[in-house]
Amino acid sequence: MLVVMKSGATETEFERVLKKIESFRFRAKISNDANCTSIDIIDGDGSIATAIFENFAGVAETIQTTKPYKLASRNSIQKKSVVKVGATEIGGAELTIIGGVCAVETPEQAFTVAEAVKKSGAKLFRGGAFKPRTSPYGFQGLGEESLQILAEIRAHFGLQIVTEAMDNEQVDLVEKYGDMIQIGTRNMQNFSLLKRVGKSHLPVLLKRGLSATLDEFLFAAEYIIAEGNRNVVLCERGIRTFANHSRNTLDLSIVPAVQKVSHLPIIVDPSHGTGKNYMVAALARAGVAVGADGLLIEIHPSPENALSDGEQSLLPEQYLELVKQVKAIHDVLSPVEV
Repeated sequence: MLVVMKSGATETEFERVLKKIESFRFRAKISNDANCTSIDIIDGDGSIATAIFENFAGVAETIQTTKPYKLASRNSIQKKSVVKVGATEIGGAELTIIGGVCAVETPEQAFTVAEAVKKSGAKLFRGGAFKPRTSPYGFQGLGEESLQILAEIRAHFGLQIVTEAMDNEQVDLVEKYGDMIQIGTRNMQNFSLLKRVGKSHLPVLLKRGLSATLDEFLFAAEYIIAEGNRNVVLCERGIRTFANHSRNTLDLSIVPAVQKVSHLPIIVDPSHGTGKNYMVAALARAGVAVGADGLLIEIHPSPENALSDGEQSLLPEQYLELVKQVKAIHDVLSPVEV
């Protein structure tokens, strides 16, 4: 439920509403919008009647939300959210490109890719320092050494850093070196980790789980927002189906589905979504065509020698050509300001 307060509501009137909510053993979050201030009852299950608050002094109206993920839904915020990573906006008028490497292997590899990302006009660089691999014998990343390389890339190229954390201790390191915390598909329902990044000052890139439904995806976002961090960007990266012609099945239908019920921006990762180099460009173009706010693209200067996911990585020149194509598609679809 949302309790919308009048513009001139006093502190005493706010306190009375909050105490009433606490009496039901529910939590409340105050949300400030451009036009009003509302109180979100975020642990409620719809059992509180809206009439309870309608006659409280300072209350303009009460709204019974229809979705259980109250803070991630458009019932909470009607206007689409824009998440800032440094000076870069995700969900705004421009198409956001996050380019980078699956895993930071060497300074030379990472800097070569960063040069291409910078040349493309993109402002966000993604690099893996901690890699959750299916096999325990796979390359697990260089850890803090990778983060130090990423920090050097930011200083040299002016790119903001997106990198994954898999546990609370790694979040501490990402906060030290990075600009955006990625929560990978295997951790989408790691609820203690979601709560931890919900307390972070950094924005969060939340990837969809391997078989997560739309509701499960948004509930995961709700965990983060409920802790106070509203800067969440969703990422479709493919789900597991019966298909064997690609690594995953990139579910582009989730993009308009999310946009219908949620105010959160959503980007598409065609690299993990396909796992095949020759499919990435086509699915990237399709992702922009269905209205995604951005793309996450993996690049490697020598894919055949990559320590992880080389088969889905583009060469720098392939990446640069793809960025031109997707920007052209985005420009065609964007409304023209008169």
